[in-house]
Amino acid sequence: MDAERQTRKTAIEVADEQLLASLGYKQEFQRAFTGLETFGIAFSIIGLLPSIASVLVYSIPDGGASAMVWGWVVASIFILFVGMSMAELASAAPTSGGLYFWTHSLSSPRWRNLLAWIVGYANTIGSVASVASIDWGCAVQITAAASIGSGQTYSATNAQTFGVYTAVVLSHAVICCLGTRLLARLQTVYVILNVLLCLAVIVALPAATPKEFRNSASYALGNFTNTSGWSNGFAFILSFIAPLWTICSFDCSVHISEEASNAAVAVPWAIVYAIGIAGVLGWAINMSLAFCMGTDLDSILNSPVGQPMAQIFFNSFGQKGTLALWSIVVLVQYMMGSSMLLAASRQTFAFSRDGALPLSKWLYRMNSYTKTPVNTVWFVAIWSMILGLLAFAGDSAINAIFSMSIVALYVAYAIPIAARFLGTNDFTPGPFNLGRWSVPVGTMAVLWMTFMSIVFLFPISPNPAVPDMNYCVVVLGGVMILSVAWYYFPKYGGVHWFEGPVPTVEKAEGQTVEGSDRPSTSDSLEKEKNAAVTVTQGDAL
Repeated sequence: MDAERQTRKTAIEVADEQLLASLGYKQEFQRAFTGLETFGIAFSIIGLLPSIASVLVYSIPDGGASAMVWGWVVASIFILFVGMSMAELASAAPTSGGLYFWTHSLSSPRWRNLLAWIVGYANTIGSVASVASIDWGCAVQITAAASIGSGQTYSATNAQTFGVYTAVVLSHAVICCLGTRLLARLQTVYVILNVLLCLAVIVALPAATPKEFRNSASYALGNFTNTSGWSNGFAFILSFIAPLWTICSFDCSVHISEEASNAAVAVPWAIVYAIGIAGVLGWAINMSLAFCMGTDLDSILNSPVGQPMAQIFFNSFGQKGTLALWSIVVLVQYMMGSSMLLAASRQTFAFSRDGALPLSKWLYRMNSYTKTPVNTVWFVAIWSMILGLLAFAGDSAINAIFSMSIVALYVAYAIPIAARFLGTNDFTPGPFNLGRWSVPVGTMAVLWMTFMSIVFLFPISPNPAVPDMNYCVVVLGGVMILSVAWYYFPKYGGVHWFEGPVPTVEKAEGQTVEGSDRPSTSDSLEKEKNAAVTVTQGDAL
């Protein structure tokens, strides 16, 4: 049995390497991530409870309890459409470059270089913004714990929160420089803690909440309290930022494709499972909060703690109970940040491998000792800390990081999905395939991302003062304009030399880098063993 299992493992490793070679890349990473660990990195980045805690401040003013419950349901359905469309592409071409590789492979020849360039930069800034927003949320949660511990006499300044934020980012950079096998094993720990934390809150919060803070079903499921200034309909749509930011960055599984075993099966199912489980558990958490938050929303939003969920917990569990539970929330949020930095560094490594980023020669280096891209880890960490400086421009400016991570990633997600159906290509599906549902699901996904990307460029209230503007359009727009300007820069710009993904291995006979003849993992595995070796969904996880 052990010999058979080892033979199968070896066959899968060979199949993964052959598939990657058919895409034009040599095997540089260790394939240490199992199916569960590949799912783990997507699920740990989603984070659920700590993620909901980070963005609860946005959903409460935009509809209150009912927006938290029903907004989550509506958004989760459309997010699943996005994930399934991405999963199809990930199954066909599992490479760390992912989004921009697919864009170049599937777009029409006239536009493929420019679109791949735009997607690569949008994915890069979106990943950096995701690291920044997760770690900023972690810093706020740490200072909230200090406030609770002081009996709510302490309230952190922006400078103090930024100091904590910097320490969190730097510690994550150190962790992500470690060896691949250790990083892979950590994902299982992250998944277990995530699920246990969610179940604990879903069960314990209703049981511990005093009667004065318990809400009726009519309030929790039907009350709509809009304090944003926008119309009720638009406010409800703005409340989607909570589920969209929480269930986002699931492309991180794609960025570790070259470190995942049986990637063409494990990666797409990791995306779908992570979104599906997060949608169900997240809805249950929001239900629990809606029934146990009381009706005084102003006191939750403006408490000295500075963190709405922490205040809800304080009302229900008291000081000691809240500190015990909140410490686990902070720990899980911290784990989210390390997983996000891990995935962002891999995406940056892949983009620099093709020469598109400044300092690409320096970034495209693998540390000989840890076998990890240490340079890209620090590159992402430094830019994340720079983004954190927006805190000194005011609350609205730092809040723009959250919406920017969504908009930038949605730009990067939508273009390759649309290119599959609109570009000139001969797309060959992988083991994960929606069949006849591919077109309607993909269409809904692109329309949803386009609509929500426009919505999240609006400020949180109408007629804002200058400090209350949504700076997402300034920061993201500035980066994208500069990237396009760099592409068209005379003589030195990307238009003169960028040709999309650069192969690092010679193409095998009968294979091409651009897709129509790319074998799936299942095909390569079958050829290697000269017999049918079935890779099932169960093997992925």
